[in-house]
Amino acid sequence: MNQKVKPQLEKIIPGFGSSFTLRKFESTNPNDEAYWHFHPELEIVYIEDGSGKRHIGSHISYYKKGDLIMIGPNLPHFGFTDRLAKSQNEIVIQMKQDFLGKTFFDIPEMVHVKRLFERSQSGIRFHGNTKRWVGERMNDMVHMNHVERLTTFLTILNDLATTEEYTNLNAGSLGFNIQPQDNERIRLIYRYVRENFQDEISIAEVAQLISMTEPAFCRYFKKVTKKTFISFLNEFRVVHACKLLAEEHMSVSDICFAAGFNNFSHFAKNFKKITGHTPSGYRQQLGLLVY
Repeated sequence: MNQKVKPQLEKIIPGFGSSFTLRKFESTNPNDEAYWHFHPELEIVYIEDGSGKRHIGSHISYYKKGDLIMIGPNLPHFGFTDRLAKSQNEIVIQMKQDFLGKTFFDIPEMVHVKRLFERSQSGIRFHGNTKRWVGERMNDMVHMNHVERLTTFLTILNDLATTEEYTNLNAGSLGFNIQPQDNERIRLIYRYVRENFQDEISIAEVAQLISMTEPAFCRYFKKVTKKTFISFLNEFRVVHACKLLAEEHMSVSDICFAAGFNNFSHFAKNFKKITGHTPSGYRQQLGLLVY
């Protein structure tokens, strides 16, 4: 049985002369935060280059180059650019909600930004021209002085707060407003799924992992994550299939079994339900060959 490990609190300290943290991770300076962690700061992440699995709270999906997301305070997540993903270039901004003072975002001009902070508690993905423009500005910020960075960042927050080019990830049910023991249990369950999803996983073995009966575990998981364990497991496997369809030269049938499904019909049904596409249609949408 896996040793119990709690989600780790990441301590974030802005550099000298700055009220927020700006970091750029590349192949020569990789992000080592592949573990399940959280922090009281809000986080904006721009994947300038790379791809992999996105796992934030109860949300899992596949991301590609150009991804821009905002993660609310204390919303647990795995790191994005790490040894497990094909991500090579990531820019991260982290800041406390009151990084410009206790009342700054209460003034009339900042009310919409304050609402953005509230929406971020469920996780937000931005798309369209918004993600391209913001990504470019975040890259420019790396080379700016402190004052230029701050004014540019306020402009970015304003654009993120007013754009309609966004999607809520609905990941907020696992924010740290629940009990610490719940987070430890969810951490154990997620790690077990990540390590064993390609094999058969029964509800009985996962329930035993956290010392619960099967009925109690099913009620518990649904209450905390707002989805059944089987739904979560199928989502995880489908997201892995999306990654394989985009990155590997494998047949769709081989991907079915590599993702942990033991029946192609079951795989195709879940893939269409979760992504809105057939596996072959998903690969064609990416402009790749169908094998």
